[in-house]
Amino acid sequence: MARIYYDKDADLSFLKGKSVAIIGYGIQGRGQALNLRDSGLKVIVAQRPGGPNYELAKRDGFKPVAAAVAAAKSDVIILLAQDMLQGQIYRQAVAPHLKRGKALGFSHGFAILYGLVTPPANVDVIMIAPKGPGSLVRAQFVEGKGVPALLAVQQDATGRAKQLALAWAKGIGATRAGVLETTFPEETETDNFGEQAVLCGGVSALIKAGFETLVEAGYQPELAYFECLHELKLITDMIYATGIQGMRKRVSDTAKWGDVSRGPRIIDAHVKETLRQLLREIQSGAFAKEWVAEHEAGRPRFTRLMQQDDQHPIEQVGSKLRAMMPWIAHTGQGAGGGGRGRLMSRKAGSAPAGRKKRANVTR
Repeated sequence: MARIYYDKDADLSFLKGKSVAIIGYGIQGRGQALNLRDSGLKVIVAQRPGGPNYELAKRDGFKPVAAAVAAAKSDVIILLAQDMLQGQIYRQAVAPHLKRGKALGFSHGFAILYGLVTPPANVDVIMIAPKGPGSLVRAQFVEGKGVPALLAVQQDATGRAKQLALAWAKGIGATRAGVLETTFPEETETDNFGEQAVLCGGVSALIKAGFETLVEAGYQPELAYFECLHELKLITDMIYATGIQGMRKRVSDTAKWGDVSRGPRIIDAHVKETLRQLLREIQSGAFAKEWVAEHEAGRPRFTRLMQQDDQHPIEQVGSKLRAMMPWIAHTGQGAGGGGRGRLMSRKAGSAPAGRKKRANVTR
């Protein structure tokens, strides 16, 4: 049965005296590296020179080194580079320096679940996956708060893998908010599904469809933008803070009735079956294989689809309207998954664990 861990359940001493390597100083890497350092731990940052992240690491007081150097000098190696880079980085820079008793950490299970990274049996393989971008992980930590996270142990070679993972979670502030125990398959599959079905794919497609429907009916594009995109933050903020019913208590009765009577007509049985198909593709590894093939081919379809949406009227209208409201530009900084995507077919015998688990909350 899954558990949720808090500060009292975690002990930073499991990381005291150890060196922690953060491979990749992107949004997630920066947030975690700064928090771990502020928690009194020794942190080594690995980042390629010549780019903005390298210079940012230097400004933050780190002395960034090559990934191989960081892996050689560290006891705990946390891979926070983008999914599609992790396999190559692991093979070339990390694997040669993985000695017995070391730990390999991830903030998502993609590379492990789909075989991009195959660690030796004599190291711990753990995951702490914050449920928010690294910028938020950092901001909440500085304010004395925390972002919830997921914990998973794929391989416990030392017998102390979970304690080590909990120490990592405490070091970034996650145990302040709660750390839910899960598995690499469960985290990866649910994360992919959430991104595709709701958080990114579902929301962006619904926004565009609503905008197009109003414009095609003759309404002003600016009005359609405000109604279908701009006001969405107001609603999601209320849902985030108070839940769906809490949001409904804060809107008009007309909005409530439209919500409960028309929403199910949009997300109907046909859509639910499409969602099930998306989940089946994730569970079977079909989505991961497709994404790997797309990446290896140079991302032609990915590039075309991104360019296509760059030219969508909602982007053109929105760009002009947002330019007149410069104060909102900062509200979206750092938002996103911080490279939380996933990848190939599920390892043989790895069951879709935990889909019906109930949390046993311990404080």
